[in-house]
Amino acid sequence: MSETHKDHIAVVTGASRGIGAAISSQLATAGLTVAVHYGHDGKAAAEVAASIEAAGGKAFPFQADLGADTAAQDFWAAYDKAAAEAGVLNQPIHVLVNNAGVTLRGAIEDFSREDFLTQQAINVNAPYFIVKEGLTRIANGGRIINISSGVTRIAFPEIIGYALTKGAIEAFTLTLAKHLGPREITVNSVAPGVVDTDINAGWLRGNEEAQAGVAASSALGRVGQPDDIASIVAFLASNEARWITGQKIDATGGTNL
Repeated sequence: MSETHKDHIAVVTGASRGIGAAISSQLATAGLTVAVHYGHDGKAAAEVAASIEAAGGKAFPFQADLGADTAAQDFWAAYDKAAAEAGVLNQPIHVLVNNAGVTLRGAIEDFSREDFLTQQAINVNAPYFIVKEGLTRIANGGRIINISSGVTRIAFPEIIGYALTKGAIEAFTLTLAKHLGPREITVNSVAPGVVDTDINAGWLRGNEEAQAGVAASSALGRVGQPDDIASIVAFLASNEARWITGQKIDATGGTNL
């Protein structure tokens, strides 16, 4: 991140743990003030912000339920309140990372309508309306980075509903990049594969067979880590990535090549 980006604002959704927490830390290291959004785990979000502050960066947490019908309005109202307390209210946002999401499992025959709509609300509706309601807040020359998934390239029937939401995010990314190009706002997506985060802990951590299987499917021969994804996001947020827009960056470590 160049010196001209020092003290710019970054907003990261779903930032209390895993990939979102790693993204927040790396953006703070690059000199941005990071708004750490969380849905439910306020303690974890506060710890992320405190860790950033302890390392010499700037951060503040704020809460909004992205599954609610009024998610975008609630999101920006909560952001404004927290930003005011942090002394950065009305400063333009230079980086928006739509990272929050849920992975609900079930083949099409078994996947309930309720789960489908819940996942759609959080994974698709929320980022769409957060961007829509936030466009006047985002600086010209800013960055929007959407977290997609390798499941748009690699078929996993047991999470078909999740794959559908991430396909929508990639279409959103492409079209929004064209629309916001005149403002020099870049819009890109990053598609992780299996990453060692809390969301995968139940079947991955402590399971040598599962870890070996994931590593074997990767051209690079290991399980992905949150910082692997965060580094790509930090690059896309930087001035060095100013000529990249409308792209999906495959961040699966070469899974199933």
